[in-house]
Amino acid sequence: MTSQNSTQKPKQQGGFFGNLVFNIIIPVLVMSYLSSEEYLGPAWSVVVALAFPLCFGLFDLKKTKKVNGFSVLGIISVLLTGGISLLKLPAEYMAIKEAAIPAIIGLAVLFTQFGHKPLVKMLILNDQIINWDKLNASLDEKQAHTDFNKKVAVSSYIVASSFFLSSALNYGLAKYILVSEPGTTAYTEELGRMTALSYPVIVVPSMVLLITALIYLFKQISHCTGEPIETFLNQ
Repeated sequence: MTSQNSTQKPKQQGGFFGNLVFNIIIPVLVMSYLSSEEYLGPAWSVVVALAFPLCFGLFDLKKTKKVNGFSVLGIISVLLTGGISLLKLPAEYMAIKEAAIPAIIGLAVLFTQFGHKPLVKMLILNDQIINWDKLNASLDEKQAHTDFNKKVAVSSYIVASSFFLSSALNYGLAKYILVSEPGTTAYTEELGRMTALSYPVIVVPSMVLLITALIYLFKQISHCTGEPIETFLNQ
């Protein structure tokens, strides 16, 4: 058991640091310090900076051999950022794009709540966290499926609100930072600054709501089954 945990932990840390380095740190450094004419210039610095998250996303898709909506949306987001920047479109387009991606996910969370496979289960109650065989067996025994599904619906609204909050913050951050003429060195540097600030300004508040939804569901699982949440967690 100890050896399994020790081998799994570095992989999880590697995934986190890989995302941080390729999606945030390297693009920020390239756009902030290599966008002047004496280095890469505004256009090529955007191309080089966005190549890192794009290649990382494609590599992750190949490694996991799973095509999911979030990975596809991430790649589309990177391509749109590059396209809007290279075409020198007004900053308003970038702000709309930044707001649209999380808004689409938030709407998907709400709409799928009325189907057989709520998206919230994939987001915060996936197979890596919950042993669904045990949980479903316990819910069947207690005849608590209906009550539990109502709790899942509540958590869906919390999760959706986190994405809508992210959408609003994305739009506001882009409008506040992107003030220079598109296609200039100043605009590219602002794009790098926006990428750097997106993590503390947008991700942290959204993560608070996601964690709130997870804690809420954990408590409701215990309430509906009468058993501690540890019973249903995958080790």
